[in-house]
Amino acid sequence: MKSKTLLLGLLPIGALAQTPNIIYIMCDDMGYGDLGCYGQPYISTPRIDSLAKEGMRFTQAYAGSPVSAPSRASLMTGQHTGHGEVRGNKEYWLNAPKVKYGINEEYAVAGQHPYDPNHIILPEILKQRGYTTGMFGKWAGGYEGSVSTPDKRGIDEFYGYVCQYQAHLYYPNFLNRYNPALGDTTTIRVVLEENVEYPMYGDDYFKRTQYSADMIHQEAMDWLDRQSGNQPFCGILTYTLPHAELAQPNDSILRGYKQRFFEDKTWGGQEGSRYNPVVHTHAQFAGMITRLDTYVGEVLDKLQEKGLADNTIVVFTSDNGPHEEGGADPEFFGRDGKLRGLKRSCHEGGIRVPFIVRWPDKIAPGQVSDQIIAFYDVLPTVCDIIGQPMDSLPNPASEFDGISFLPTLTGEGVQQDHDFLYWEFDETDQIGLRQGDWKLIVKKGVPELYNLAEDIHEDHNVAAEHQEIVERMVEIVRREHTPNPYFHVTVP
Repeated sequence: MKSKTLLLGLLPIGALAQTPNIIYIMCDDMGYGDLGCYGQPYISTPRIDSLAKEGMRFTQAYAGSPVSAPSRASLMTGQHTGHGEVRGNKEYWLNAPKVKYGINEEYAVAGQHPYDPNHIILPEILKQRGYTTGMFGKWAGGYEGSVSTPDKRGIDEFYGYVCQYQAHLYYPNFLNRYNPALGDTTTIRVVLEENVEYPMYGDDYFKRTQYSADMIHQEAMDWLDRQSGNQPFCGILTYTLPHAELAQPNDSILRGYKQRFFEDKTWGGQEGSRYNPVVHTHAQFAGMITRLDTYVGEVLDKLQEKGLADNTIVVFTSDNGPHEEGGADPEFFGRDGKLRGLKRSCHEGGIRVPFIVRWPDKIAPGQVSDQIIAFYDVLPTVCDIIGQPMDSLPNPASEFDGISFLPTLTGEGVQQDHDFLYWEFDETDQIGLRQGDWKLIVKKGVPELYNLAEDIHEDHNVAAEHQEIVERMVEIVRREHTPNPYFHVTVP
């Protein structure tokens, strides 16, 4: 593996203490308008709102894809989805060995398409630069036993879901763990015995007691509590809230929202759905986001308690736009921030996401930036922060698509801008390209053109009036799309 054989060089011992720690919090399927600091009127998010006041809130930040696995791949690899290996939520269900978990369920080896083992990813860079790395939540970067599991890709400790399909349920039969200190030298399954007593579907499902979001958060907190500050650390907290299934403990958070939404909705499920029917869908969804806000607050409090807050970069974002699965109602909450499109769409609502960065040593509080950034900019930005030259990575610079936005964060130096941003997604056969205020959407090979400066909701397709712009942007699409045997889109 190329990324394993070339050492990047450790920082001098004296420099380690000055190197900033990184906490990267990425939630799941949160829309651009789901937080109070982005205009959400119904849901309480005081800790994340405070995080925005203490740092920089981006208004034009973009996910790597309109769905989970390729969006996370873009973050990890520094590549857009026209170049990266992972471009969709491709599932693997290997036939053998099959192991029985629970009274009704049988799971084979499961997970998503693996990252290219010859392309270095963000945790590997940090690990080789002297960082301790931990990841808690969703992996989605390779199926169990593949060439790309957390234990093989620069993660020191992992707890959560290797397979994102399993992460649709909050009371699962098992989670995955990698922790050499406990004797787990590979990523293994941990059976949740208290949960498997009850089936996954039906009324008895809600008798399950082990709520995965709480369990994952507690593991993350335990890991953070073990960090002393003598060695820089990076914690990647990929919480699954508020994704998919509307389910959580009936505690004060949920009960409070049940009292607030006097006119709530129910969802009876649908044939073939993986989700159980649910009542109080508005209260459930709002409660999940406030629960996430509570987790974020506990992370911030722990950093403060340990005296690590000033030298720790904290990022909060979402992997893609909002969903309407399991009874969720994005129209009610205005969850897309008045943007068109939901998850799986290359319109703004599917890819524009909240993005907040706090770094007390470097970022003045209360800033709002309209700098256009994408997930694939995070890797070069981190390299810039830790002093890792991109041209010294094992992959050539041409294999990375991102641009460091460190000058925007610190106000020092000259910020380079993207000529364009690019997305493609095979499941809906869509391609997206933003160049300045022009937005090209290709649906099944047919280009549409929108002027975001005048039409942020993308209501008016002006392709017929601006054929020269369409032709210029289509040429970029043809250049940026590289064939991939596993994922296909129709290029115009």
